[in-house]
This record gives sequence, structure tokens and C-alpha cells, in this order.
Amino acid sequence: MRCIVKHHFQLNRILLLAIGLWPYQQSLLVKFQRILFTGILISSVIFQLTVFLTSDCTLDFVIKILSFVLFFMIFMIKYNSFWINSQAMRNLMEQLQNIYNELKDENEFNIMKKYGNNAKHYTARIIGVLMCSILIAFFVPIWSSILDIVLPMNESRSRSVLLLMTEYFVDQEKYFYLIFLHMYTAMFIGGIVIIGTGTMLIAYLKHACGIFTIASYRIEQAMTVNNLQNGLQNKIVIHKGIICAVDAHCKAIEFSKSLISSLEGLFFLLIGFNVICLSLNLFEMYQILIYGDAKEEFLIHFVIVIVILLYMFLANYAGQEIIDHNNHIFYTAYNVHWYAAPLHIQKLILFILQRGTKVVSLNVGGLFAASLNCFATLATASVSYFTFIYSTQQQ
Repeated sequence: MRCIVKHHFQLNRILLLAIGLWPYQQSLLVKFQRILFTGILISSVIFQLTVFLTSDCTLDFVIKILSFVLFFMIFMIKYNSFWINSQAMRNLMEQLQNIYNELKDENEFNIMKKYGNNAKHYTARIIGVLMCSILIAFFVPIWSSILDIVLPMNESRSRSVLLLMTEYFVDQEKYFYLIFLHMYTAMFIGGIVIIGTGTMLIAYLKHACGIFTIASYRIEQAMTVNNLQNGLQNKIVIHKGIICAVDAHCKAIEFSKSLISSLEGLFFLLIGFNVICLSLNLFEMYQILIYGDAKEEFLIHFVIVIVILLYMFLANYAGQEIIDHNNHIFYTAYNVHWYAAPLHIQKLILFILQRGTKVVSLNVGGLFAASLNCFATLATASVSYFTFIYSTQQQ
């Protein structure tokens, strides 16, 4: 038996082990790790919100704080959702392993290998992009301190400033580096959460696309010219091939729907938080460009915008691939030599074609179906909210 984790999910496993979310690890040490990371993420949100207790809450100030707070809340929601649904993630992996064990020949294994490699390449690229973003966010506040050490000057440079506004009810100057360590530890953990959980979901959906492709492959193999020749044995081969193709198609749909249903609440929350967070950070970028000269702060908001856009695009692109691969099954059934098959075989093909009238998509709450159109809709909604916020400020 080939282990799908070993061959296709090794990189995802390392990322999730680092944050205690690998579903096959349930030791006391992992439970402590989860509690610790959850505490760091929750406290990072709390100490940003406590600023409201000691400051005048103008609309500009509220928007400034929430543009960062919502981003950290996305980390917190994702981490705790995967923790709560760790058994569901394990069930999905076992479901995928069972499908993998039932593959018929080496060509089908090669199809799954191809999609597994695609998932690994996605994971590696996303790690590179988000790690660069985290490093930028990490070094911007302490850049002047690093320059004082590397290139000292006769006159001191301006003191490093924590770009995230927080209130710890202590002397911020005295405990600057401890506060900095806490907030950026939370950001680093959150970055790994986004990478680890996001790439895990992409890997699952890539393998679902592989199962759809196997269904198309089985239809093509069943309806080859040799099998369409008269003969009882050939008819049996065609029947078995189509049955296997329909079975693979049903399992691909079931797997995709199981993934969405287990995390539907998470996805619904993330859609709302991502859209609002994107709008607020776009507004902050605009404010800095028009009225300010805070280059470091602009860079942080820019990184957040890029991360959110990238995350929303990849999630919706994965949903679009599910739609496209499902549709390809019916293109395959239409393009094979069905007209040369016996009448009862043509009826089987007709049933497959009729199933194609129903779109298979990753539907969240009956409101959002993951696709490129959905990405465009969410991006447009974010810009619309940004425009609304801007218009209220002008009044």
C-alpha cells in the first residue's frame, strides 16, 4: 500500500506539525503547543483592542486599529477552526487514502502523482511569498536599530517605532523589545497558520481534481475503439469501465463536499473578515499616500493587502479548477466514440451527460461558490466598501 501522506503531503505535514495542527498528533506536548499558540494569538488581538480604552476614538483612529486587528483575528479564527476540526481533517485524509488504494493501474497513480506534485509546487511558492512578507513586516520597525549597529553614525537615528498600535499598560519605551517580540511572534505564528492550513486545503482540492481526471480517463479507456467492437467480453469491459468512472466521479464530488461542509463556518467568517480587512487597509494606504509620509506603515498595509488578495485568489482559483475538472468529464463523455457503441451503452453515456447539467462547485453557505467570478465579486465588494469609507470621511 502506498502512503499518500509520505508521497504527497510531506511538506504540509511539516508546516502543520510546527504549529500543532497535524491531525495525527494528539500528544500532551501538542495540546500544550496549541494552548500556547492560541494564547499568543488571542492576546495579540486583545492588546491591540485595549488601545480604545486609553485613546480618543475618532473614525480615523478606529479604522487604523481595525485594519491590523482584523488581520490578526484571521490568524486566530483559522488556527482555532482547524484545531476544532482536526478530526474532520483526519477523516478527509483517510478518505483520500482509501481512494488512492482503489486506483486501477499505473496511469491512474501517475495522474495522482502529477496533481500531488502540483500541490507541492504551490506549497513551496506560497511559503516563499508569505515568508518574504513576514520578514518585511518584521524588519521594518527595527530597521533603524539594525543600521545603528551595522553603519553607526555620529548622530543617533530616530528610535524604532512599533507600527502596530498596542496598549500593555506599561512603559512602551522601556519594554519596547518585549512588546515587539510578542506582537511579531504572533505575526510569525499567524503566517505559518495561513501557509500551513491554506496549502493543506489547496492540496486536498488538487487531489480532488486528480480524482475527476481519473474519472475522465476511465471513460476514455472504456470507450476505446477496440472495446466498441462487437462481442460480449467487450460489452462487459465497457460496462465495468463506465461504472468505475462514475464511481470515481461520485467520490470526487463527495470528497469536495465533505471538505467544504466540515469547514463551512470557517470559510464564511473568513470571507467577511478578508473583505472588510482588505477595504480598511486600502483606505489606510490611500490616506498615507494623500496626507502622510509614513513609508514604513504604508509598506505594512501593502503587504497585508497583497497577502489577502493572494489568499482569496488562490482559494477561488482552486474552486474554479474543481468546476473545470468536473465539466471536463462531460466533455470527455461527449467526445468519445459513443455513436459507435451499442444502444444500451449510449444510454449510459446519456445519463452521464445529463448529470453535467448540474454544476459541481465549492458552495459556502449557499451564498458564495468558489470561482474566479467569486474572486472578482469579493475584490469589487472590497473596493466598494473602501469607496464608501472614503465618501463618509469627505462629508
